[in-house]
Amino acid sequence: MPEIRYARNGDVNIAYQVVGDGRQDLTFVTGFVGHLELFWEAPRLRRFFERLASFSRLILWDKREQGLSDRLGQPPTLEYGMDDLAAVLAAVGSKRTALFGISEGGPMSILYAASFPHRVSNLVLYGTYAKAARSDDYPDGVPRERLERWLDETASAWGGPTGFQLFAPSLSDDREMSTWWARLLRSGTSPRTAAALMHMYLDIDVRPALPAVTAPTLVLHRSGDRLVTIGNARVLADAIPHARFVELEGVDHLAFAGDQDAILDEVEEFITGARREREPERVLATVLFTDIVASTERAAAVGDRDWRHLLENHDEIVRNELTRFRVREVKQTGDGFLAAFDGPARAVQCAASITDRVRPLGIDIRAGVHTGECELRDGDVAGMAVHIGARVGARAGSGEVLVSGTVKDLVVGSGLQFEERGLAELKGVPGQWRLYALDRG
Repeated sequence: MPEIRYARNGDVNIAYQVVGDGRQDLTFVTGFVGHLELFWEAPRLRRFFERLASFSRLILWDKREQGLSDRLGQPPTLEYGMDDLAAVLAAVGSKRTALFGISEGGPMSILYAASFPHRVSNLVLYGTYAKAARSDDYPDGVPRERLERWLDETASAWGGPTGFQLFAPSLSDDREMSTWWARLLRSGTSPRTAAALMHMYLDIDVRPALPAVTAPTLVLHRSGDRLVTIGNARVLADAIPHARFVELEGVDHLAFAGDQDAILDEVEEFITGARREREPERVLATVLFTDIVASTERAAAVGDRDWRHLLENHDEIVRNELTRFRVREVKQTGDGFLAAFDGPARAVQCAASITDRVRPLGIDIRAGVHTGECELRDGDVAGMAVHIGARVGARAGSGEVLVSGTVKDLVVGSGLQFEERGLAELKGVPGQWRLYALDRG
């Protein structure tokens, strides 16, 4: 995690980080709640920031009342926010920066760009607005009564993953991300401060500042955003002189959810003048495939209703084990699962545990494990290593954990014991592969 430092605005301390060494400064202005340490614990958000830092000197900071910055017990006004931002920029020696305002960070970014045009080189606005509440002259806002009800419900549910399905619908079934979101909210601010902050947003209206923005401006918005509708973005683009508006596909409000590269490509081109060709992100990973043995025959024997209930119990057990072994579920594959681990021993141990825990349901699974270079693609994994892992799993017997020779060699010293299963040709994979079965003793 990048080093955390503090800038002083009078007697208020504002936490910040600097990442990357690009020639162009880019300052990220967070939305609702932030926490510099927890940001880096979410792989999707870490990747988002690392991509920004690959073409800029990225400046991150926690607003007062949030994360690691001072908490004084009252929500910061836009003016306080701008003063804190200026203190951070002075601390890092930034005389001119691009601003990237997200969601609730948008209004403050707009006001700062309009007030200090000589300090802002570019303005990027994503998923944001000039005014939140609907009024006679602003039909794109949300009815105030509905906003107040939603804000009160959100504050009362503080402590859990409140609002996550609205902020990131595509990740609503991702337990790891949902748990992280709940922790971010708890650590980012308190329920009382959150309620006060959200109610302050109801009265924000920076529309008078829009015509005064002179920095080149990029307005990005996803067409299906359920939290801030796209009409708000069109208002921004129409009122800011010469602003460029890009409508993106997707339903997520959080920028790092969904296709984040679609956003990052636009930002990089806007800031640098060029868009680099995307290269697949490659990592060394251990893939685990599980599959229920003789599932078709078992389904026919018990009937559709009982089989569906059995599958639900199986899925719950597998997901609980994946959580216990601190691994992310990639996807379901028929009657089984694909998961990606950062260590082969944990993958083998997890496979063995799943095998034992589903047996009381009257079913057996087979499991295959292989370690190799994988490509990360929007939350999925691909590449020859994944193909090999699937083929290894297909050759496993009932209740067996079968691994490639690569896995066996990598877990030396772990205490895991294996029985050789000989050389095998894996369909679609060049050469012969030596396979081993976990010795359950």
